[in-house]
Amino acid sequence: MEANVRWVALTAVAPVAWGANYFVTHEFLPADHPLYGAALRALPAGLVLLALCRRRPHGAWWGRSAVLGLLNVSVFFFLVFTASQLLPTSVASTVMAVSPLVMMLAAWPLVAERPGVAHLAGALIGLGGVCLMLLGGADGISLPGVLASAAAVLVSSVGHVLAKRWNAGAAGTGVLASTAWQLTAGGLLLLPVAVAVEGAPPPMSPSALLAFCYVGLVATALAFAAWFAGLRRLPAGTVGLIGLLNPVTGVLLGTAVAGEALTVRQLGGLALVLGGVALGRPPGKGGRAGRGRQREPAAPAGRTTSYAADRPSRRDCPCPGGLRR
Repeated sequence: MEANVRWVALTAVAPVAWGANYFVTHEFLPADHPLYGAALRALPAGLVLLALCRRRPHGAWWGRSAVLGLLNVSVFFFLVFTASQLLPTSVASTVMAVSPLVMMLAAWPLVAERPGVAHLAGALIGLGGVCLMLLGGADGISLPGVLASAAAVLVSSVGHVLAKRWNAGAAGTGVLASTAWQLTAGGLLLLPVAVAVEGAPPPMSPSALLAFCYVGLVATALAFAAWFAGLRRLPAGTVGLIGLLNPVTGVLLGTAVAGEALTVRQLGGLALVLGGVALGRPPGKGGRAGRGRQREPAAPAGRTTSYAADRPSRRDCPCPGGLRR
């Protein structure tokens, strides 16, 4: 159980950073350059992680990195940037609250991971909490922005489940390396499109440069490494529930920056969201039972190797401090 708590805490870094990212993007980044905004978020972060891991893709990972880079980075970052500019921070992050349900449904056919009752109940409770927190805040809602945010949920859910499936069958890949490859591939795919569509890069003010540092290093490099580490060790349903911290962060940050007090309704919604996350936490002593249940169904068709042999040892643990050199 203690090991599961550590993995949940590490994974939670990602949605908290992403919740703050909506505010930073909306307030400080150039609104009329979404392709450059996405490319400048992805490529520097990918190159930093690539320099740290010092590994190139191998074999099937050349194609996998391109596919995951397109889904999880190129398309997703563009849609998130667009939604962040068109919607208030709280609304943009709220739409992402449906990601647990979408990720669970995507995990069922892609990795044969059937969502449990606790996961579904936690997702519904958490989603109800988010709606309770934000219901009634209809000012400034843009239909294109909502559609962009909903499309981002769908694209990223499929991409994240594919990343979980492909990482499960590649014991020597490592989370840091696969994250670096995805970000670099996604950034390289975005850059020529940005030049062709948007022309010259946007002018950068000091505040925009600082914002890009946060967006690239914290909300991308650190957050994606933590997120994919959680996907490798935790059930997709649990990771999706942790993602509910994204809209919670957006609401709390907006409240703190605007100096507004939380209402009783918002506090009740926050309690429901945190309760949903706790309900969907994987069971098992030391995390062994939880990992065993969620790894077994992820075998590719026709594979006969035992899962006991595939499970990474502590030396191969993709968490910080256990990275393979």
